[in-house]
Amino acid sequence: MTVEVCVKAAVGAPDTLGDCPFSQRVLLTLEEKKVPYEMKLVDLSNKPEWFLKISPEGKVPVFNSGDGNWIADSDVITQVIEEKFPTPSLVTPPEYASVGSKIFPSFVKFLKSKDASDGSEKALLDELQALDDHLKAHGPYINGENVSAADLSLGSKLFHLQVALEHFKGWKIPENLTSVHAYTKALFSRESFVKTKPAKEHLIAGWAPKVNA
Repeated sequence: MTVEVCVKAAVGAPDTLGDCPFSQRVLLTLEEKKVPYEMKLVDLSNKPEWFLKISPEGKVPVFNSGDGNWIADSDVITQVIEEKFPTPSLVTPPEYASVGSKIFPSFVKFLKSKDASDGSEKALLDELQALDDHLKAHGPYINGENVSAADLSLGSKLFHLQVALEHFKGWKIPENLTSVHAYTKALFSRESFVKTKPAKEHLIAGWAPKVNA
């Protein structure tokens, strides 16, 4: 009855944890709940037969709670983990569940942008400002004092934003967004995050083909 999760292996290093923020979200959830699990690394450039049997679309993460039933999609997986392992609760109240949810698509658009006047930087700054405003009013985390599911989803994406934009564009989150800076510092220093984050060079290698496309 082992809990198992298949996650992305690093680009060019199939024995090392890779840079998928959705995979990290699932790992963070298991770590924060102290659920023992077995992690299987999948080389997405050379998907093994056993993996395609349990994930016909070839996507990660996929998760098995110990009953042999594999499920996909980090939204669904984290919900199942919450139901099976309710303590400590990581439930984010519905009114806060979508806080920061537009940051990742805004980041991807800005990262890939070749046109400085296309509005993608401002769109990202607006989303980060909205997060900063929320955290000032309700922080230090999205739901106050304790980490919840929304933080674990957003935290892994903010790590990608921070590393990739600095590397590819020399861009950093503005200093005046003090609550966002305190938030990322708190999240990135949690034991669960340190244990499950990708190495910066693997994250950069993961984004390079998309940026240079």
